[in-house]
Amino acid sequence: MVELSFIDSAIIIFFLLLVLVIGFSVSKTSSKNTSQYFLSGRTMPWWLLGISMVATTFSTDTPNLVTDIVRTNGVSGNWVWWVFLLTGLLTVFVYAKLWRRSDVSTDMEFYELRYSGKAGKFLRSFRSVYLGVIFNVLAMSGVTLAAIKIGAIMLDLSAIETIFCAGGVTLLFSAVGGFRGVVYTDFILFFTAMAGSIGAAIYLVNLPEVGGMDSIINNENLSSKISIFPNLNDKETLWTLLIIPFAVQWWSSWYPGAEPGGGGYIAQRMLAAKNENHALGATLFFNVMHYALRPWPWIIVALASLIVFPDIESISNAFPNIEKDKLGQDLAYPAMLTFLPNGLLGLVLASLVSAYMSTISTHLNWGSSYVVNDFYNQLINQKASEKELVKVGRFSVVILMIVSSIIALLLTNAYQLFDIILMFGAGTGLIFILRWFWWRINAWSEIAAMLSSGIISIALTNQSIFNLIFNDSTFPAYMKFPFIVLITTLIWLIVTFMTPADDKEILIKFYKKTKPGGPGWNMIKKDIKIDDVNKEWIVPKGILCMLLGCIGIYSALFSTGYFIYGFIFEASLFLIISIVFSTLLYFYSKKLF
Repeated sequence: MVELSFIDSAIIIFFLLLVLVIGFSVSKTSSKNTSQYFLSGRTMPWWLLGISMVATTFSTDTPNLVTDIVRTNGVSGNWVWWVFLLTGLLTVFVYAKLWRRSDVSTDMEFYELRYSGKAGKFLRSFRSVYLGVIFNVLAMSGVTLAAIKIGAIMLDLSAIETIFCAGGVTLLFSAVGGFRGVVYTDFILFFTAMAGSIGAAIYLVNLPEVGGMDSIINNENLSSKISIFPNLNDKETLWTLLIIPFAVQWWSSWYPGAEPGGGGYIAQRMLAAKNENHALGATLFFNVMHYALRPWPWIIVALASLIVFPDIESISNAFPNIEKDKLGQDLAYPAMLTFLPNGLLGLVLASLVSAYMSTISTHLNWGSSYVVNDFYNQLINQKASEKELVKVGRFSVVILMIVSSIIALLLTNAYQLFDIILMFGAGTGLIFILRWFWWRINAWSEIAAMLSSGIISIALTNQSIFNLIFNDSTFPAYMKFPFIVLITTLIWLIVTFMTPADDKEILIKFYKKTKPGGPGWNMIKKDIKIDDVNKEWIVPKGILCMLLGCIGIYSALFSTGYFIYGFIFEASLFLIISIVFSTLLYFYSKKLF
């Protein structure tokens, strides 16, 4: 446990009070109606929404997760989430405009815009609970688990004390301030969180126990950990960290913040943008910051932790008060923070509190929007007034917070939750990509994919069932994910052609509103006259921009890392590549605006 000085306590209290002041100051505007409470009246600029996206994905569990990955699989282990850059940029250059044109209040409302009949209505209501409650609660519980670990190591707080203190303030301003309060506070919390993580990395890497970056680079025990790319001679590592993520994972799996085709709280921010171009600009800014710059402070601390705490036993010996069921590699990050001096300690703790509040507040508002718009207002009371809907939204925020806190007490580490969510979403991503561009996909396609993915994932995580299916244990563990994707995809394709297509009127209305274009709508376009029939299809240009952006951002990621390592030639080479491809992207993407 560390002793907080007066200045440390003052910094933390200042940020907590600032967040509450912002929440209450916008409460009157947010309470006017559900559009204000959940989308801030659709008037947000790209830079504010982009910063909000970055702040939301900078949660207390993120540095813990990255630390777990680096300590277990090295820096190259981060390819399991770096690969989602492809998903993010596809959303930027293809789907951001489509989402904003749809003019829906939540991405769940999309289902009744796109699909017809009872199946579309059922899917909207069911997924509002499935994603807005079940998956949302799981994501929040992972964030809360990280906060519990940080509170236990750094402040000797019990799990209940951490939840009560950090969760109480977050719950209060989230319920009162709505989406506007979340976005405004995200702006402040983002800079606080970045300052804290960078300051901590600089100080901790130069601890006498660590000896600076040169000591890390030249440490024989870390030689296998510092590489940005997986070992090409290790078949299992290569398949797990590079081949499967790039070949299958990025387009096939649903994961919060990296949904194929956009969705969740990313879609919520696109829908809150002033117009299509602001939606595109916000998501592009988010992807640049999220992948190119932000990971390295966490990676550096994770590498340094391998010198100070080489294994879990050393962490347990240093912090004997930690419960056995909470011990994991992810504890190394908060353990390293105990070395910080006064002042910087307060800033870092404030940054972690900021990260926690930003993420939880977003998930609460996003999940509540599903409960209100897509469940309560559709199935319980379709005549509910705007004031009643806002009240239901605030009530659901409280329930989501309580349930996620209870689940957090049952979890062990963040990586455990990452794998669970990834497996359950396997195989569904292709539908989210194609449903905009292929008229034949219907609500039953999504229902089949969702159910089959969940059932197969549960079956394969049970070793007895796994052995029964494959007859022995020779089936590689890293092939589970592609297997789930393959079977799920075959099932939803079969169901698609076995079930009737959506009503033509619904399909025509959807096409006229969103104007997705492409050959997948030829069956619909041939019977109607639409203004954009002769316009060039956005997807080819969007994919080219996606590829240019990926090369530019990945090169920036590598360049930053190599500069930190002191590898000047490699860093300069990737910097030049990043500049060249970013310039090409700038000029070519103008055609999309």
